[in-house]
Amino acid sequence: MSTARRIAWVPVIAWATYDLANTLFSFTVTSIFLPLWVVNDMGGRDSDYGIASGLSMGLIFVLAPFLGALSDQARTRMPFLVISTLICVVFTVPLGQGSLWTTLTLFIIANFFYQAGVIFYDALLPTVSTPSTRGWIGGIGVGVGSIGALMGIISGLIITGNDPSAKSTLFQFVAVMFLILALPCFLFVKERPRPITRPFGMWAVRAAFDELAQTTRRVKHYRGLGRFLVGRVFYSDAANTMIAFTGIYVTLEVGFSQQHAQMVLGSGIVCAILGGFVWGWVVDRIGPKRTLNIILGFWTVLLGLVAAIGGLGLPGWLFWLTGPLVGFCLSGTWAADRPLMLRLSPPRYLGQFYGLYAMVGRFAAIMGPLAWAAIVDGLGWGRPAAVFSLMLMVIVSAIILRPVSDDVRAWGPEDLVDESAADEEPGAPAPAPA
Repeated sequence: MSTARRIAWVPVIAWATYDLANTLFSFTVTSIFLPLWVVNDMGGRDSDYGIASGLSMGLIFVLAPFLGALSDQARTRMPFLVISTLICVVFTVPLGQGSLWTTLTLFIIANFFYQAGVIFYDALLPTVSTPSTRGWIGGIGVGVGSIGALMGIISGLIITGNDPSAKSTLFQFVAVMFLILALPCFLFVKERPRPITRPFGMWAVRAAFDELAQTTRRVKHYRGLGRFLVGRVFYSDAANTMIAFTGIYVTLEVGFSQQHAQMVLGSGIVCAILGGFVWGWVVDRIGPKRTLNIILGFWTVLLGLVAAIGGLGLPGWLFWLTGPLVGFCLSGTWAADRPLMLRLSPPRYLGQFYGLYAMVGRFAAIMGPLAWAAIVDGLGWGRPAAVFSLMLMVIVSAIILRPVSDDVRAWGPEDLVDESAADEEPGAPAPAPA
């Protein structure tokens, strides 16, 4: 039977549509228009936005493993995804309508719950895929998600094209669309409930804390997992920070107008959409680790070129070349990243290790904006130097990840989902090495 016939396409499309929804939020709000609102409309500095972003990521950094462990104690993860999405939407609606610090405070809350939702969303990938289709379906999610970024560009051009101060209207539009586009995932992705004999309550909170204490100790038992998580800090730092400050860099460093900047970013998004499908296919053919190695090489060259455009005064038209290539590589990063995490993690502790996976990514998202703010505003070295530091981060990640293998693991019974032990007492001994 062909792979296509084995795939249940309704839940796959519904799952990927949520990627579209949250990418619409992350790209439109966090990557372009809120930073531009802070710096261009309100006269703030790079560091004002960087600190707010770092604070929200600091909260998710602390709580991500707990949230992942808590979701493991419930029958399904979907209620966690629904609640986090709704709270994010509520706090996105009033963005840009008050003072600088009021909006940044609201953004900290909205971004925290957006990031929390990503933890639960990523852990749903096994629900809509099989091991042999995980890279492809993950790539579909990335590709469809990139359409959300394209929607953000188009809606930004329409809403703010004649009135650059209309960003608050754009934020309201994004909030409404986030909710609407998330509904298919809520309705059509059906998890297999885990057998929990006790009602979900305070016992689950206590069990989650106990499991959290065990999670970091478990990492060392699984070959390559710890090294992957450390390496992910560095390449996530580069990718997330470049995303967060692209709008500012293109307009204030390269000299593009906001409309031209959006057009360049739009071309990058189109390539990201194509890249999600292409890289997903590559992952299934050569494996997630080799794919990630190729992508990190591309990142190194591209970040060096971006830094040179601003720092060495290279022609601005080069950004029409680098923008699409950066988008293509960005989609590949996540298309390889999630399947590699799944390859290294035992099924039984997937929620917990996805919590750590999110934790290290959010740690990078704390350090990246703060380092950018320190280099640009603190040391006064300028934005090209900040981009160059991101290139160095990618090189460090490639060195750390070099020994990691994505060979298929032969999980033992203690590493598989043990339905008979779903109610086992927390604090059980860590599993033996795989």
